[in-house]
Amino acid sequence: MTKQIFFTAAFLAVSIFSAVAQADKNSDLFIDLKKQDSLFFERGFNQCDLDYLESHITKDLKFYHDQSGFQDKKTFFENTQKYICSNSEQKPIRKIQTKSLEVFPLHNNGKIYGAIQQGIHHFYLREKGKKDLWTSTAKFTHIWILDKEIWKLSEVLSYDHQDPVVEKPVNDIKKLLIDNNVPALGMGIIENGKLTKVEVYGTLDRKTTAPYNTIFKVASLTKSIFALTTLKLIEKGLLGLDEPLHKYWVDPDIKNDKRYKKLTPRIILTHQTGFPNWRYMTETNKLAFEFEPGTKHQYSGEGFEYLRKAIEKKLGKSIEELAKELLFNPLKMSDTHFWWDSELDETRYALNFNKDGEKIKTVKYYEANAAANLLTTVEDYGKFLEYIINGAGLSENLYQEMIKQQVKLKENDFFGLGWEILTDFSNDEFALLHTGKDPGVSTLAMWFPKSKNGYLIFLNGDNVDKLYEELLTKRLYLGNELWNKR
Repeated sequence: MTKQIFFTAAFLAVSIFSAVAQADKNSDLFIDLKKQDSLFFERGFNQCDLDYLESHITKDLKFYHDQSGFQDKKTFFENTQKYICSNSEQKPIRKIQTKSLEVFPLHNNGKIYGAIQQGIHHFYLREKGKKDLWTSTAKFTHIWILDKEIWKLSEVLSYDHQDPVVEKPVNDIKKLLIDNNVPALGMGIIENGKLTKVEVYGTLDRKTTAPYNTIFKVASLTKSIFALTTLKLIEKGLLGLDEPLHKYWVDPDIKNDKRYKKLTPRIILTHQTGFPNWRYMTETNKLAFEFEPGTKHQYSGEGFEYLRKAIEKKLGKSIEELAKELLFNPLKMSDTHFWWDSELDETRYALNFNKDGEKIKTVKYYEANAAANLLTTVEDYGKFLEYIINGAGLSENLYQEMIKQQVKLKENDFFGLGWEILTDFSNDEFALLHTGKDPGVSTLAMWFPKSKNGYLIFLNGDNVDKLYEELLTKRLYLGNELWNKR
């Protein structure tokens, strides 16, 4: 078997485990270390981000491997470059067996200074245009040390390497993707207010393996980004939630209909404008009121575009500039774009496919739209969802306005500021969600303010029902209840 150097985990004598209580899997410590494990191995091992790797290990790293012997930090880096990162055409990949994780805190006079983490992980060989080849499975133990509030890997024990066993195809996500002609799935999990898992399955184009940082088109999930950008402007006093917008913008199609004076950010973010979804879908191909603004809910992308134009006119800045200033830069969402700009890495884009598995022609947009066409990754949008679950830097009053039942749609179904609200979940939970749908695009963002749990699902195909059923009913928080509400 080709020699490979596998990261893993920290070592501590077995006798110590018996003296340390295991961290609860809902605790901040467990979730922090679960997230750190995911980021460390995805970036350091799978993506070979060696700067990130070096900044998250201690100077005196000790690495024990049952097949490759002992390594100090210097040898560890040399072997990583030689065996893990030297050949992009045949790249070793590591994936965690999530349910195997255990965490044990290390205290000094009652204060946590580190933690032991152990579990099982699997290794694969990734080649372009081929399915990842499972090469081995091993157990690991890590010792993580807190260094100026940053978790760093201090000691690693990688042992009990075994050849792979045959995977069971039942309910396997990759099999579901193939069977339903959906090439790729991106999924992000938020637990207790923290992004703990980012997973991408399948291929970009039915040939090339989809990387961790695959770029997906997310359709109407754009609206949630724009809605929070608007609320951040309101928080800064640059816009009023109930401020009339006609002082800054009146669409030429409705200039003779004085009902435009009733349009405000609140009316638009709750989809009560009276506009159709898009004017091009009407017989006249012109924008017009279909009912009195503020009297009922009707989903409208036109409304969000109307608000964008009013904001841009008032502030003299584009939505791209405002979103970067208020969200993308602070949250380090470097892979999120309103349109196909020069910074977009097209080689990572998940092409879109219809229900029969036929590729849909990619339409590239070259101007921002507040309601659609956002391009992003699971990690970037996961950062956004994590941020909004934790208050988004808004005042308590404005945050409560966002999650308030502004307008009723039907029983247990409402709309807040930019988000649909579903009630009547178990555990006294309620959820905010948004979906996105375009040809070859199906997306979902879901979060629960009470428990601070949530998740993202990005799919680049049309035939998605079986995938949603599998994910919601068997894998995601209160997903079975959401599935039953559909």
